[in-house]
Amino acid sequence: MIGVKVIQLQGNEDLPLPTKMSIGSSGFDLHAAVKETSVIEPGKWKLIPTGIAVSMPTGLEAQVRPRSGLALKQGITVLNSPGTIDADYRGEIGVILLNLGDEPFSVERGDRIAQLVFAEVPQVSLEIVEQLDETARGAGGFGHTGK
Repeated sequence: MIGVKVIQLQGNEDLPLPTKMSIGSSGFDLHAAVKETSVIEPGKWKLIPTGIAVSMPTGLEAQVRPRSGLALKQGITVLNSPGTIDADYRGEIGVILLNLGDEPFSVERGDRIAQLVFAEVPQVSLEIVEQLDETARGAGGFGHTGK
């Protein structure tokens, strides 16, 4: 098991810490740390604070992902999904919520707004070469295989 430290930022002690909702869950639910109701109009987005910061070891990242229920029922997603939190970032985790639905969406203090999934990141070095190896696909992309 990999240890990740979490801190509740001052003024957010009333909020739950990120929690997995079942033993098989991949993500920890993040809660809104808004001071008052925040309304996101259709087609608009807002940065929603979570009131927490984390410290994780090098070689790990945290990904902020949408909650499937909010996406299905209200059209709410994470704009930069998945949002990446680097191992050396120590600031407050914020979630950029985007309203793709038809109705305004209200975010209340304590609402579960996204999930935090941790993933290992391999250490990679880039090597400059004169040409790349050939593959059957080649440079085909963006729908090159049809529908």
